[in-house]
Amino acid sequence: DMAEPIQQLTRNNSPQERQTIPFTLIQRKEKLGDLLYEKRQYGKAKWACIKMNEKQYEQSICLGFMKLMRYICEQNSSGLYLGITIPIVTIVHTNESQSEMAQSVTVAYYLPEVLQDEPPHPFDSDIIIEEWPSTVVYSR
Repeated sequence: DMAEPIQQLTRNNSPQERQTIPFTLIQRKEKLGDLLYEKRQYGKAKWACIKMNEKQYEQSICLGFMKLMRYICEQNSSGLYLGITIPIVTIVHTNESQSEMAQSVTVAYYLPEVLQDEPPHPFDSDIIIEEWPSTVVYSR
C-alpha cells in the first residue's frame, strides 16, 4: 500500500531537498553534550493535519504519517509531489483536566512556503488543512 509513496519519496527527496520549517529557538536542553530537545516558536502557517484514534499511540502516529505521505506524494489536487518539510509534528491530546493523555493524536505536516497561499486539497477526507497561529513546538 505504501510502496508507491515510498518510491516517490525516494526519487524526489534527497536530504538537501528537505525544507526545515523556519523557527525561532526559545530553549535548547542538552545533557552531557547530547541534545535532548529544543523548544521552538513557529510562525503562523498552514498545516495538513490528520487526527488518529487507534488503540495504541504508536499505531496512530504511524497510520497518520502514512496518510500524510500519500497526500505529499501526489494524492492531492495538484497531482504533484509536494516536498518534505521537517519536522513532522505529533500533537498528543489530553483530557479536559490535562491530567491524562487521550487516545487520539494529531499528525501534522507544514506545507512548504510555495504552497502556503494555495495548498493543494487532499483526496483523503480525513486530512484537513488548518492555519495555525504562532505555535510552540518541542522538537527532538
